Amino acid sequence: MPEHDDHPEPRPAALPRLEIPVETGRGERYPVHVGAGLFAGEAAAILDRLGASRRVVLSSPPIWKLHGQSLSRALGGEVLLVPDGERAKTLRTVSRVYDALVELAADRATLLVVVGGGVLGDLGGFAAASYLRGIDLVHVPTTLLAQVDSAVGGKVGVNHRLGKNLIGAFHAPRAVLADPTILGTLPRRELRSGLYEVIKYGAIASPELLPRLAASLDGVLAKDPATLTPIIAECVGIKAAIVGADERESGVRRTLNFGHTVGHALEAATAYARFRHGEAVAYGMLAAAAISGERGLLAPEAIARLTDVIRRLGPMPAVADLAATDVLDAIRHDKKLVRDRLHFVLLSGLGRTVIVDDVGPAELGRALGGIGIKA
Repeated sequence: MPEHDDHPEPRPAALPRLEIPVETGRGERYPVHVGAGLFAGEAAAILDRLGASRRVVLSSPPIWKLHGQSLSRALGGEVLLVPDGERAKTLRTVSRVYDALVELAADRATLLVVVGGGVLGDLGGFAAASYLRGIDLVHVPTTLLAQVDSAVGGKVGVNHRLGKNLIGAFHAPRAVLADPTILGTLPRRELRSGLYEVIKYGAIASPELLPRLAASLDGVLAKDPATLTPIIAECVGIKAAIVGADERESGVRRTLNFGHTVGHALEAATAYARFRHGEAVAYGMLAAAAISGERGLLAPEAIARLTDVIRRLGPMPAVADLAATDVLDAIRHDKKLVRDRLHFVLLSGLGRTVIVDDVGPAELGRALGGIGIKA
């Protein structure tokens, strides 16, 4: 699970604050607040305006050890701590949350504030969606990946031993509070994991984001809030537009799964122990780009641009020891299977996607070979 550095450098707080609205398919709306220094400023007032009679904060011990003292003042309420990491993203951990909420006599006027990365956001969000048939939720994402992607959009859930996120729901938060200064304690590997999701947004919707990311990489890797804020905001804006058009993933929202079919399979095939989520998605994007190129949809120059920006972020976990048969078996349990046909996101150019349902084992096998996984 993500470990944070113990001594982050001080970050400036006087930076722009952005509020990005997200529309749901049910006519509801919630804000994503992006800005350095949110928790030293208006976070408490934002939560107060939600009108909950009670708050319960859900986090993990490492996150709360680092940030609990500063966040407690802004968030208030009782604190529940549960294990983090993909291996803990199970119904067993959710049951621990239920037990604690029952012991606290939490009711439908209770607001669950989830403080953590993507795993904890998914798990806590699922608990909020199902406890008393649904209580209000606020996300406080503490990783770049969660700030640009998983905390936005209302998808929540847990893993099954046969596949990732097979048990879940749609449960929109009341608000998302994304403060880039909290990323100052994030280890380099976790930061890079989030940057692969940023690359995904460039690949599917904003090709100009790719060279801008490459040009600002020094500031990004230094976790400079002034550099990170517009990148986070752009990714949130892209996802907000997609979610507003297709909350329940019946159409355009499927494009957000670019790289995730192979990525989720890599995570499942290694028992969620080897890859950070973004690393697995990066390999998945390379495989999807290879299939797109083989089909004549994506030009070699575009594949090279995408590959270059992925590789520039640094080394990824090895895959040469994995068996293609294990990865293909995991893909067969993917939740994107509809009527036994796999919906697979390809690129028809940088910034343009096409969803197909005829990618077969042989084609997948060649793509896996291209990223170093042998048959």
